[in-house]
Amino acid sequence: MAGHSKWAQIKRKKAVTDARRGQLWTKLLKEISVAARLGGGDPAGNARLRVAVQDARGSNVPSDNIERAIKRGTGELEGVNYEDVVYEGYGPGGVALLIEAVTDNRNRTVADLRHLFSRNGGNLGESGCVAWMFDQRGYFAFDGEAMSEEEFMEAAIEVGVDDVATSQEGFEMFTAPERFSEIRDALERSELEPTTQQLARLPKSQVQVDAETAPRILRLIEALEEQEDVQNVWANFEMDDELLVAQAS
Repeated sequence: MAGHSKWAQIKRKKAVTDARRGQLWTKLLKEISVAARLGGGDPAGNARLRVAVQDARGSNVPSDNIERAIKRGTGELEGVNYEDVVYEGYGPGGVALLIEAVTDNRNRTVADLRHLFSRNGGNLGESGCVAWMFDQRGYFAFDGEAMSEEEFMEAAIEVGVDDVATSQEGFEMFTAPERFSEIRDALERSELEPTTQQLARLPKSQVQVDAETAPRILRLIEALEEQEDVQNVWANFEMDDELLVAQAS
């Protein structure tokens, strides 16, 4: 992936404050409710829900919270009705941004995002303005310390992914979105645990950003990620590793 993947990997290595942990739990539980509403409350027959529950457990969300979120999604408990929404825009340096949100109030969410874009040197755009710059792919990331590159390549061949990438930060597998559940199940049977597994929006090309633009685009991405309704922010920026690490320190 491009620079945003490396940025996400760097952030995962940082300590998570209690406030951010609470915010993360809220977002994970929203995703569980939406997944249960759309595909039913049984994770065995609902791939999106199964991944959402795994992510929540991996972030130490209590089981009771997970069960309540599922029941809110299926209607067994009263609760807020959430929906998936995608927003698009441009950040500093012409970087394209695709934002996936789960919201119960579109007007509130779009107003918040427009404000964040404006305050951080970007512009919220119309639907379709940047979506064509991204492909949806099944994406799996692995800790480079958990296995050797040889072991990773053997696993990739065994489960039959479409493409791989290796770097000092770790290993990545890519597949067609319709094969995401199949590959995820194959990885489970192989007892391989990705650090990240999701349907990702990967840029078809990257915009190189310089030392002046780097802090501005990263501030915008962090501000968007901290908005309560935002689940994922995808960007097509690329920057030198040294510059990226300097921004994260």
